[in-house]
Amino acid sequence: MSIKVGETIPAVSLKTKTAEGIQEVKTSELFGGKTVVLFALPGAFTPTCSAKHLPGYVSKAADLKGKGVDAIACLSVNDAFVMDAWGKDQKVGDNVMMLADGNAEFTKAVGLDMDGSGYGMGTRSKRYAMVVKDGVVKDLYVEEPGQFEVSSADYVLGKL
Repeated sequence: MSIKVGETIPAVSLKTKTAEGIQEVKTSELFGGKTVVLFALPGAFTPTCSAKHLPGYVSKAADLKGKGVDAIACLSVNDAFVMDAWGKDQKVGDNVMMLADGNAEFTKAVGLDMDGSGYGMGTRSKRYAMVVKDGVVKDLYVEEPGQFEVSSADYVLGKL
């Protein structure tokens, strides 16, 4: 059962790589007292994720922040080193926080995991976007398998 609008984000820790090394990011700190757009995808460096999903949020970051979004975060079931390398490759800069959910703890806790083993990927995240205000899900847009529409930056921006 996936998380629903009006529910609180579960308390788990994610990882991100900074100049100081791998850092823990607690969901309570990430989402507490802020409006955050979190988008998740099946994998770093994968075709749709690299060609459309992440670039859309990078290019629309200023527009999203202009609508009251305090932070934009990209989450994938990858490790922090991969997410950092992908962020550098995609030139995200400070526009998007790259979050690693290496053990799929967050992904499973929100019930948005999928079995990617047919592609040699194991447990992965479904493609989705959510708007979270002070730790509570305000909007949730989950893609149908193989689709890329409702989790795009343009779609989310249009709903804010």
